[in-house]
Amino acid sequence: MDHPLIDLINARITAAERDGAFDNLPGAGKPLPPCDDPENAVLNRILKDNGAVPEAVAIHRELSRLRAELLETADRSERKRLMQDIALLDARFEIARKRP
Repeated sequence: MDHPLIDLINARITAAERDGAFDNLPGAGKPLPPCDDPENAVLNRILKDNGAVPEAVAIHRELSRLRAELLETADRSERKRLMQDIALLDARFEIARKRP
């Protein structure tokens, strides 16, 4: 079943072609870059363009931040809280790292 607006979409594309909207685009005539995951290529590009990182990377960054904070903290109760947070994040990191 076609999209209900397919005729309008095709008309707009045809008008844009006629007006030269697709002339001299960057990369015109060049092959598309290789893609490891064609089914999710658009999603992966959107995530990358918006600064998204894999979960394991985000957790590792947070672990580094907490460990640096722990080194600079003298308060015993704060150190205990930080060590608990680090232990939990360390477990999450191991789980995230093992995911495909």
